[in-house]
Amino acid sequence: MNKVVGRDDLLLVTLDTLRYDVATELAAEGRLPNLAPHLPGGTWERRHAPGSFTYASHQAMFAGFLPTPAAPGPHPRLFAARFEGSESTAGGTWVFDTPDLVSGLAEAGYHTACIGGVGFFNRRGALGAVLPGLFAESHWEPDFSVASPTSFEAQVRRAEEVVAALPPERRLFLFVNVSALHQPNWFHLPGATRTAGDTRATHRAALEYVDRHIGRLFAAARSRRRCFAIVCSDHGTAYGEDGHTGHRIGHDTVWTVPYAHFFLEQREFAA
Repeated sequence: MNKVVGRDDLLLVTLDTLRYDVATELAAEGRLPNLAPHLPGGTWERRHAPGSFTYASHQAMFAGFLPTPAAPGPHPRLFAARFEGSESTAGGTWVFDTPDLVSGLAEAGYHTACIGGVGFFNRRGALGAVLPGLFAESHWEPDFSVASPTSFEAQVRRAEEVVAALPPERRLFLFVNVSALHQPNWFHLPGATRTAGDTRATHRAALEYVDRHIGRLFAAARSRRRCFAIVCSDHGTAYGEDGHTGHRIGHDTVWTVPYAHFFLEQREFAA
């Protein structure tokens, strides 16, 4: 990452609440035509979330603790705050001297921009202002929220505007918290009803919805220069497994998440 930071733009996409099993199933079934080609080997890496719900997980990720590979470690991290005795800081780790990755990248010359999704990014209260407050520029509106059936399309449009407004020479760290997977997601499956509520099937349909539009986000991210992208879930969620529903619990459906990182090479796009 010491060769990447300062040279390339950076994109972090959290597919909020996405389950690992659903993500891998859809990739294997060929139902993620825009995401799967970017996944190393065509599939997601199995990792453990740093938190069991959005706020905790993002606080950890913004400190450099991305989801951990689900195998014995230690595992070298991409980013880390300077911390004496850290066993996961290695030669290739980009080390920052600020309290969080966002301000560290800002000190390195990056413009930092957040496009929020779930309530922890909506600035409607003090808690909802903490995470977006890390960024130089942050955006949230009701059209980006969990209640909107077209939330990701609206987020992508805003991302395109953010990228277009930035001077070409300025490096960009763009963060997008995708709310479409989070409950309620029943409206993404044709024939599903509010009364029946969310199910594993509607969760699958929500990921297919995101895949239909994520190509535009990738196009914007790599329109200025090469972009290093991280796409992952912050935590999963339960749909009745062992009697559990939801997240903020210590269940495997919550702790096990999909992860991928890859380069988006710069391309010229027609206006």
